[in-house]
Amino acid sequence: MRFITACAAMTIFFSAGLSASPLIEQLIGVTNEFLEREVENYLSRSTREARYQIEVSRLDPRLRLPQCPAEDMRASLESPSVPVGRVTVRVACEGEVRWRLFVPAQVSLHQQVLVATRPLGRNAVIGPQDVALMERDVGSLGDSYFTDPAAAIGMRVRRPLNADAVVSANQLEQDEVVRRGDKVVISSGNSQISVRMPGEALESGVIGSQIRVRNTHSGRTVVARITAPGQVSVAM
Repeated sequence: MRFITACAAMTIFFSAGLSASPLIEQLIGVTNEFLEREVENYLSRSTREARYQIEVSRLDPRLRLPQCPAEDMRASLESPSVPVGRVTVRVACEGEVRWRLFVPAQVSLHQQVLVATRPLGRNAVIGPQDVALMERDVGSLGDSYFTDPAAAIGMRVRRPLNADAVVSANQLEQDEVVRRGDKVVISSGNSQISVRMPGEALESGVIGSQIRVRNTHSGRTVVARITAPGQVSVAM
């Protein structure tokens, strides 16, 4: 698993002729080492295949604290509960010298996720040509993105998607496999008997939803569950 620790955002500038404070260098080092361990553990637990980047925010060069022996330095994650996105690390000296402070940082996770290859309008049904896997920072996406195109293909877009936008689960819904007025086959039965009869859908729905269906032989209206395109079942 690859990782990048970005140092550009950590550089502290002082007036000419001065070098970076040893304390600040120590804080940056402790924070980076801690976050690297935390992110590696987080990725191993979540089974994600991702590379990460850590950027520690610029620290105030006027910071004045006693130097802390390395063995007395402690670091812990103050917020949030997982080391992704904007994080705050609590760094403390817990020996004869005692102090603590909070160091902000940004942890970016870069992963292959599903994005739209072209603009998709509301109610568009996603096809293989409409999506592709591309690397994005998923730190602010939560867990609603897709890493497998098959999970989104065949789904219907709930609201418009721009080209290159990350496709998330809350933007999609199952496509209606039965529409009002469709001819359907009504199935009913148990372990001993099975009955099939023609019907007409009085409502639209997706697989698993219940709709009203009229038996075209008897004229009776029943509530049936959609099991496949053109197929519904009722309890016997």
